[in-house]
Amino acid sequence: MPINELRSIATFVKTAELGSLRQAAAAQGMTPQAASQALAQLEKHLGARLFHRTTRSMSLTDEGRQFLEAAQPPLLGMQRALEMARQVKEGVAGPLRIVGPHSVFAPVLWPLLDEFCRRYPDVQPDVQLDDRIGNWVEDRVDVGFRIGSSPAEGVIARRLFPLQLIICAAPAYLARHGAPDSLGALSRHRCSAFRNAGTGRVLPWYVKSGDSLIEHHIVPALTVNDEVLETEAVLAGHVIGLMTNVAAAGHIRAGRLVPLLVDHIADKSSVFVYYGSRAAQPARVRAFIDVAIELLADHAAFVLTPEELAIAEMEGRKVAPV
Repeated sequence: MPINELRSIATFVKTAELGSLRQAAAAQGMTPQAASQALAQLEKHLGARLFHRTTRSMSLTDEGRQFLEAAQPPLLGMQRALEMARQVKEGVAGPLRIVGPHSVFAPVLWPLLDEFCRRYPDVQPDVQLDDRIGNWVEDRVDVGFRIGSSPAEGVIARRLFPLQLIICAAPAYLARHGAPDSLGALSRHRCSAFRNAGTGRVLPWYVKSGDSLIEHHIVPALTVNDEVLETEAVLAGHVIGLMTNVAAAGHIRAGRLVPLLVDHIADKSSVFVYYGSRAAQPARVRAFIDVAIELLADHAAFVLTPEELAIAEMEGRKVAPV
């Protein structure tokens, strides 16, 4: 139905309720002239006179009463539907579909979800963590997180913090096996490898060489497809691992892990939050994005400075046999 017909019917119903075209116009935020024109257009469209008009009042004709009985219930239903849709968009409530990678991101997401749910208890998050890169539109995503060197195409994205890949070992490992002094020396050490859960591929270590990111292949003493399990193996002193700053930062700062060969830390990738156009976002989506940026953007808890890394490596190497 063209919007002018809907407005004309709404003007007719409101005039019938109030008995005054002027009052109906004021109730709908229209000028009396616009309301009169809308009513005249409706009568012309129907080919029937809907009101008896006098200088003081307006009363329904027989055709007007019949049309009111037929038009009023569906009009009220449509108005209720529009109001419900408006409340869902404007209120911080309702379902919220969130996607992100399982590897790396799970430790970051929980503190964010915890705080968001405390602030907005009427929102129902639906979280899907998967290392598979899906289709943002087909998967009906409200908010997503992705790791890469640039944002995903076709969406709006905000960079949150850099992702560092850090070669790490526990002090216990270094005390038994010593510390590698070069990438080449890693071939003489027990190293862990990560198997991509989506593709089944065993990933090389990505390291920095000069200004370039290169693949460094190791012979794994341990292969896993779960970052938490790999972190535990490195903490226990069984292997040297290539770990993300998300997993390693707290352990390095506490002295439980030692960063090694810090000049080779890869830091070309970042964590991004992505979403659709802000103009069409429900309030719950806007609220989640705002909390994500507040808590995660350039958060020092996840990012180690070059100075921190250099000092931690120097201090950690002291336990290694000469």
